Amino acid sequence: MYRQIVILTGAGISAESGLRTFRDQDGLWEEHKIEDVATPEGYARDPELVEAFYNTRWSQLHNGDVEPNEGHLALAKLEKEFDGELLVVTQNIDDLHERAGSRRLLHMHGELSKGRCPRSRQTFILKDPFGPAHTCTCCIPAQRLRPHVVWFGEMPIGLDRIQHALDSCDLFIAIGTSGTVYPAAGFVDTANHHGAQTIEVNLVEADRHSQFQYHLQGKASQVLPELVDKILKGQVISNSSCDVTDSLVLKSAN
Repeated sequence: MYRQIVILTGAGISAESGLRTFRDQDGLWEEHKIEDVATPEGYARDPELVEAFYNTRWSQLHNGDVEPNEGHLALAKLEKEFDGELLVVTQNIDDLHERAGSRRLLHMHGELSKGRCPRSRQTFILKDPFGPAHTCTCCIPAQRLRPHVVWFGEMPIGLDRIQHALDSCDLFIAIGTSGTVYPAAGFVDTANHHGAQTIEVNLVEADRHSQFQYHLQGKASQVLPELVDKILKGQVISNSSCDVTDSLVLKSAN
């Protein structure tokens, strides 16, 4: 039975709930240059443009029909019923994990629903989209809040905590992430180095150079409920017990 689990989630799990992703062919990056909307320099040049960029996604998240899917709910179930250590690390800035019930959660790239004081770094919940009226209450004079999002050139949040969890985990699962952007791309190497089993859940086939021991191809909403049930039953993933669904088989990537 696993005792310490680390799970990394990426854009794929949120895309199943209808959220547009930044990097897909129809994603928001195509409407703007990355350096204009996702860097500190871009924000310094034109804060209104950057705010409008994130307000578009904020509105979709809060005013649309976006809800947690079965993948989010499965991870919340795992947290509730698993009696070992669990940490969900998400690269997503939405709040779908929280809505599903996850609490042992770390947003390494920030949160769309929060603004941050540029001076004190204190965060504040946003109940409506960004605008000049959003200022902090921690400084005199009050500072205009910036999106609580990690931009290119900035350090991801909670790396020390993530590193500690990876050093001691016995199972690492990455879900719906390209695995190409560091430092998250290196998490599997750390987990492998410390003897953990490593599983990738993704829509695309496993890359032949993948460092994951096992690969599950399919939607997170379909794969995770059964994978979570196996974990909660104390079934350790192995070559002799690799069936997860009738149509999806856990395959070694090596």
